Amino acid sequence: MALTLLLRIPPPGRTDTEWLLVDEAGAPAGPRQRGSLEIAAAVGASARIIALAPATQVLLAQPDLPPGSGVKLARAVPFALEEQLTEDIDQLVFAVGKRRASGGTPVAVVSRELLQSWLQRLREVGIEPAAIYPDLSLIPENPAQTVLWLEHDCLAVRRPGVLPFVVELTPVSEALSVAGVIADGADPGAEPKVPESAVLYLTREDWVRVQDEFEPLIDKFESLKIQLLADGPLPWLARELLAAAPVNLLQGEFAADTDYGARWRLWRVPAALAVVLLGVHVGAQALQIHAANKRTAELDGEISEVFKSAMPSEAMQDPRRQMQSRLERIRKSAAGPQVFLRTLQAVSGAVATLPKTSIDALSYHESTVNMKVTAPSVDVLSQLSQAIGRQGWAAEIQSSTPAGGGVEAQLQIRAPGARKHP
Repeated sequence: MALTLLLRIPPPGRTDTEWLLVDEAGAPAGPRQRGSLEIAAAVGASARIIALAPATQVLLAQPDLPPGSGVKLARAVPFALEEQLTEDIDQLVFAVGKRRASGGTPVAVVSRELLQSWLQRLREVGIEPAAIYPDLSLIPENPAQTVLWLEHDCLAVRRPGVLPFVVELTPVSEALSVAGVIADGADPGAEPKVPESAVLYLTREDWVRVQDEFEPLIDKFESLKIQLLADGPLPWLARELLAAAPVNLLQGEFAADTDYGARWRLWRVPAALAVVLLGVHVGAQALQIHAANKRTAELDGEISEVFKSAMPSEAMQDPRRQMQSRLERIRKSAAGPQVFLRTLQAVSGAVATLPKTSIDALSYHESTVNMKVTAPSVDVLSQLSQAIGRQGWAAEIQSSTPAGGGVEAQLQIRAPGARKHP
């Protein structure tokens, strides 16, 4: 799962910061953490890093720009905002977002020197951000209420359909008045202010600090709902990463480069481990295949030996298939197994009564058993044939030859009614 490290750039004069790991949907993948940038760099070593710039140091605007894109559009931005700027445009960086359906184009303006200092601080600890967003651009929009975010002395305001802005002023009543959220009580000649319905987001610590200030201001709102950010603002802001389409300050000369060398250095150890594991897996599979092939050869040898013993008169070509075919023919013959077993019973009974008589080989085909028999003499062979015949089988000596003080003979035994085979 790809993770993103959402990192707040420390404000001037502070070295510690806070960060949060989030998944692809913007949901927290761990607790919010605080510490130095060096620790944040270690935590986000394998994550995509997005930095959030302090709201008080970035101007958000949405001018109506002429059609166009790229360099042509970038050149038109400073002139569209010149009435809102107090600094030399050469000292500013203008980042342009996607044109809205309403016709306006969101623009973020920041000091060039300040942006350079942020990048320098991050790169000193090994952080190369994929994007830098103004933190207030991630404030969620509420279509029915004004969203207020109070953090320390900064009050961010976002009304439905309007870009957010920030007021840095104390006390809270002054900040709300300057932001136009409540009526200015110091100007009795001002037009009556329509009370707004608002929801205020802040940490428990900030609420304890300003609670007494808000109590006399409640009547100046149509409604005011307090939402405490128990885990700080980062999880709340992270939910808008996908939906808000914030303006990335890293554009033009500041656009993030794809450092393939750095990425390879980051992933080379996992890649090496993956290669080693692949090699081990392939080796193990090769050993298993070798063992399986060896066992197959052994089984083939055993099958051949069984074939030679059971079917000595048949030429061996594919012993496994030939034996399966023979067994299938026997199985399809309804009388086959019974005839064969009864024949064996008759033969074994007759052989048992004759000393020094043995069966050397035996085959069965279509209710007929062919046997190779060794006996002490031709008379014993004749007695064997007669003993089998008395049990109802036709026994015929087809050939006989002297062998080692005895006689070897081919004996054919047929079931009653079976035809004679050559």
